Amino acid sequence: MASRVYVHYHHADACSKARWNARETFRFMYDRPWQHVLDFYSNAVEGNLSVLSLFQPKKSLVHDDGITEEMLLESEPETSTRKDGRSGRWERVNFKIVLSYNGASFDGWQKQPDLHTVQGVVEKSLGGFVDERKAQLLKKKCKPLEGRVLVAGRTDKGVSALNQVCSFYTWRKDIEPIAIEDAINKDASGKLRVVSISKVSRSFHPNFSAKWRRYLYIFPLDDAEPLRKSGENHENFIFDENKKKQRNGLLSEEIAEEVIMSEDDELEIEETSNALEVVEKPSDFSVSKVDQLLQHLQGKVLSYKMFARDTKAARNEGPPTECFMYHARAAEIRLSSSVVHFVAWVFGGSIVLVILATEGSTLDLTDTKLYIASWFLIKRSCEFLFIASDCVEGRRVMCVELVANRFLRKMVRVLVATSIREAAAGAEDDALLKLLEASCRRATAPPAPSEGLCLFDVGYTDFDPQTSLIS
Repeated sequence: MASRVYVHYHHADACSKARWNARETFRFMYDRPWQHVLDFYSNAVEGNLSVLSLFQPKKSLVHDDGITEEMLLESEPETSTRKDGRSGRWERVNFKIVLSYNGASFDGWQKQPDLHTVQGVVEKSLGGFVDERKAQLLKKKCKPLEGRVLVAGRTDKGVSALNQVCSFYTWRKDIEPIAIEDAINKDASGKLRVVSISKVSRSFHPNFSAKWRRYLYIFPLDDAEPLRKSGENHENFIFDENKKKQRNGLLSEEIAEEVIMSEDDELEIEETSNALEVVEKPSDFSVSKVDQLLQHLQGKVLSYKMFARDTKAARNEGPPTECFMYHARAAEIRLSSSVVHFVAWVFGGSIVLVILATEGSTLDLTDTKLYIASWFLIKRSCEFLFIASDCVEGRRVMCVELVANRFLRKMVRVLVATSIREAAAGAEDDALLKLLEASCRRATAPPAPSEGLCLFDVGYTDFDPQTSLIS
């Protein structure tokens, strides 16, 4: 079998020499302090902080789709009772469930064998609310007693959500929303939380009824290793002037396997013996440039097949790949500042420090009893003891806000990574529009890490630009 290696896509524009290849982009994306972003999402899921507080002026979002759904509840047609005792689909009770979950704790949304998924946890929690007929049917088929949920959008492994919408229906009329909420929260072990739950129209579908989705991507800007350090040994990136194809002088089969790409992005290296030119590449990017690139996507129906990954061949052409982008912006913000409470004492010339609480939590003096008691035991040789607090400034991050009627598989992550790559290369402001017309998906960058992505909310009324977080 002939061996294959990965090479950089041939870009013909003026900044092609400065553009990172796939492996460079991949390394730049992943060499970041992602744990800080994961901690931020974890606190947001637990309700310890609000994402809206990061934006100036302070934002507040009000979803008015509940009024419409309640009106539909009153206007639905009555149907005659069926012989099996249930009365058709209009007799069932439909619940809209809004969930918040930490993507780092799950293997994605979709239920899969032997994997810990959000759908698996939720459906297992709903097993006690299915009607008797369905329960008997599941028992007869030797299947576990579980409910079935529909969702607004399936998230990949590592992707968090703050207002994911799903629905569950049953023919039982004795169930109250609070009972479902308690059941899900009980089984979620703190990694998943019910934001709200309500009875809605039987015709409500979390996916097909949705008019837009909003994703946020948080990209750390601080404490990253530079792409290259001066004075150190590094790879020589070379450019063949005659063939006009950029190559990596140290590219090999072993190194190529480290870059995660899809099969339809494979190309073969062309041999050449022409003159070579050493190229210096950028090691950083401008957030304002990313913002300018993204703004050109707003208000247009475009085919994003070049920014999709792992899509079926039948969905690579025509309307299945078209999306309308309502809003696409980027801005530099700081994650919420954290207050660190600690107790410390000096003993034998050494400072003993114990962290008691972080991330905005209050200092509970009961937690200090152990340390204060220890201090009394050694007070003769202890110089002094103090309890104090300090405020740690929030991390610098770039936040990308994308609102569209629909998104393709991995589209947001590829769009963010490509925008950063193009901004670093100094591409023209319409570079993303030109990439939409490319003939190969290798023209775009590998997907950015899933840790930064969050499904912020889903809308069921027309999108209001005034609700944009970045303006």
